[in-house]
Amino acid sequence: MRNFIAFIRRFRVLLYFALLQGIALAFYFTFISFPRAQWMTTASAVTGTILEYRNDITKHFNLSKNNDWLQKENIRLRKMLKQSRISVDSEKGEDSNVVRIDDTLWRQQYDFVAATIINSTHNKRNNYFTLNVGKAQGVERGMGVFSDEGVVGIVHNSNTHYAVVKSCLTKDINVDVLIQGSGEFGILKWDGKDPRYGTMTGVSNDLTIKKGAKVITRGGAAIYPRGIPVGVITKTEVVEGQPLWDITVKFSVDFRKLQRVYVINNLLKLEQKELEENIPMIAQ
Repeated sequence: MRNFIAFIRRFRVLLYFALLQGIALAFYFTFISFPRAQWMTTASAVTGTILEYRNDITKHFNLSKNNDWLQKENIRLRKMLKQSRISVDSEKGEDSNVVRIDDTLWRQQYDFVAATIINSTHNKRNNYFTLNVGKAQGVERGMGVFSDEGVVGIVHNSNTHYAVVKSCLTKDINVDVLIQGSGEFGILKWDGKDPRYGTMTGVSNDLTIKKGAKVITRGGAAIYPRGIPVGVITKTEVVEGQPLWDITVKFSVDFRKLQRVYVINNLLKLEQKELEENIPMIAQ
């Protein structure tokens, strides 16, 4: 107590000045409009800046959670698309000219599993990436994989909790594709050079191919639904000695930045394969 009284006595002039200064400033900002407005504006700006920083930090920590939610929502919406379903009428073999009174029924053909890439390459001749999902989530060899931007590859192998995907940047991967609008179809391959571009082969050069046309999945190999983006045509050249186009396609996906993807489960794949395997071979 004595020390406190001694402190007051020693600094009484400074403390008295601070008290009077505080009172003067309080009256100044309370009763004079301009400085009060300036003070409130400055205080609001400082508070706004602090709140903005806090919001950015909160968004950063919630980014992974929000991305997971968005992937699940995308799956829910994609499963509602017509491309992910098959008409029950087509299974029953009903005449397409018959008009039904009730609504058309649809059966789910494609299901989707959200996944995150935890390891990947893009600068080798054959490139793969690892997903954080596996057989426990229903992921099996041969399933297609795509992102929000487009096709990215096919599952090469999987165990209980992980899957390795052969990306489109691989020598022996072939994606069944077609040119949107005109309908010409062919096979998408990669020549091992630029990870931004692939090659579409199998298109006759007597057909007119427009630069800038979009290339999408054809949906005939029981891996991808029809209509998933693949890329855009940037260049066409005639294959020497063959009546075919060599078509350069710029991938819609940037494999160098790929993080979140979806695995496609074609629920009717086995049914299609069993039927196609029974096609008789043509005698030579």
